[in-house]
Amino acid sequence: MNPIFQTNRFYLREKQPSDAKDMYLLNADPEVIKYTGDPPFQDEGEALAFIQQYDHFQKHGFGRWVIVDQQSEEYLGWCGLKKHDNGMIDLGYRIKKVHWGKGIASEAAAACLDYGFNVLHINEIVGRSASANVVSIRILEKIGMKFWKKDTCDGIADAVWYKINRNEPKRPF
Repeated sequence: MNPIFQTNRFYLREKQPSDAKDMYLLNADPEVIKYTGDPPFQDEGEALAFIQQYDHFQKHGFGRWVIVDQQSEEYLGWCGLKKHDNGMIDLGYRIKKVHWGKGIASEAAAACLDYGFNVLHINEIVGRSASANVVSIRILEKIGMKFWKKDTCDGIADAVWYKINRNEPKRPF
């Protein structure tokens, strides 16, 4: 499948059925989903059904993209934009634990902001995290997002919300 866009080390593309095993394994790691409020997939078949029913790209022209290493072609996780029913667009990411601490989420998230602002012409993008997830908060700040408010977030009672507008300076990667 063709990349939507790329960074120095990765390319991002739409999900495809062959990603089911990787998505299942990603969400099967309790540390990866610890702060997400999401339950793990029950099996690879449930992950495949999720991929097959994922219509965000068709509805909105964007979504949560798969991150692939340009050298090894390894599935590293996902990162991307999601449009909610109220019109809010948020940035989300999830990386395989074996690759934590390598700057993958920061690089992919910065690229998603760039794509969202400069290609999709989105005016504002929000980032949300559980207050206890200090690594995710650090990523949001590193890519130029500013604290907005504390509120609940998809079942997470103690969440922080960050946002950035198209005309605000972003951190380059």
